[in-house]
Amino acid sequence: MSTDYQQAREQFGAQLRELRLTSRLTGTQLAERLGDGWTKSKISKLENGKQTAELEELRQWTDATGQPEAYEGLVAQLRGFRSHIRSWRKQLAAGHKPVQQTIAAEYERSRTIHGFESVTVPGILQTPDYARSIFTRYAELQRSRRDTEEAVRARVQRQEMLYAPGKRFRVLIGETALRSLICSPSVLAVQLDRLTGIIGVDTVQLGVIPFAASLKIPPTGGFWIHDERLVTVETWHAELWIDDPDSIATYLRTWQTLRESAVYGADAQNLINHARQALGTR
Repeated sequence: MSTDYQQAREQFGAQLRELRLTSRLTGTQLAERLGDGWTKSKISKLENGKQTAELEELRQWTDATGQPEAYEGLVAQLRGFRSHIRSWRKQLAAGHKPVQQTIAAEYERSRTIHGFESVTVPGILQTPDYARSIFTRYAELQRSRRDTEEAVRARVQRQEMLYAPGKRFRVLIGETALRSLICSPSVLAVQLDRLTGIIGVDTVQLGVIPFAASLKIPPTGGFWIHDERLVTVETWHAELWIDDPDSIATYLRTWQTLRESAVYGADAQNLINHARQALGTR
């Protein structure tokens, strides 16, 4: 599924291809001219929007194609979409299901996913009823198309990746997420049972940051890191897709710092059980 973000990358790649064609170079010839670290495959990925060039790579590309004057314009365009703002109003025009399919495609591409949510259970771990409550409330807030059941199915289908060999999910949640009544108490009780059941799955590491934990940094909004190539951050009005290395490194450091305050295994299970008992439901 194509997105505004991906379309911007493809358009950027088309400009790189035009520079190469103008210089009458094949992909192989350009790779040879660029030297170490460059292959025909890399040239193709950059030109087709499968990979985003770094600033130094842009400099090398424009120099190798004999068009150094194109560098500044490419840099300005690159900076314009690296932190791409994808407004919810535009994304949700066709409903919540397409958004779920788009993010599922990124999960499919990723081997290691680091995530943090402070006040809600992450979508990748939600039960259908919990997800249904989330979609219903956000549809009300955003005044978006109500395709709740389709969105729930898409979200639950994505969870099959939790058990895929070779994938690793490293998820942190705040203890607040165990107690926030974004849904009914009975639905939250089942959701907490689901979290208990996920502890011990070899592809998932779930950490809970207790209320009483000593924090090196104050937690803010949630974010998700896909390998070391993309970070997604949700705000009230939009979703940010960030792919510049410095920002990704910052989010990875943030995740690692938050991780130091989390508990795992039996300790995490105890927190979940205490929250479950506090609901007083069966």
